[in-house]
Amino acid sequence: MSQPEPNVDEVVKTIAEETDTPTETVSKMYADMLANYREEARVFDYVPLFAAKKVRDKLRHSSKQKH
Repeated sequence: MSQPEPNVDEVVKTIAEETDTPTETVSKMYADMLANYREEARVFDYVPLFAAKKVRDKLRHSSKQKH
């Protein structure tokens, strides 16, 4: 049984709030990451979850380097 797709707007909003990043930036990063994962995936159930984690990690890492 496949996992339901998460609400993209909610995912983007949550990541933007957690990382203090504009939603437009997060939205673009998430869409790009999702496309990259879907291009190479054989199983698609957790692709949105992996994409969100990767975007969150990248933004957290880049914010640490600014401080």
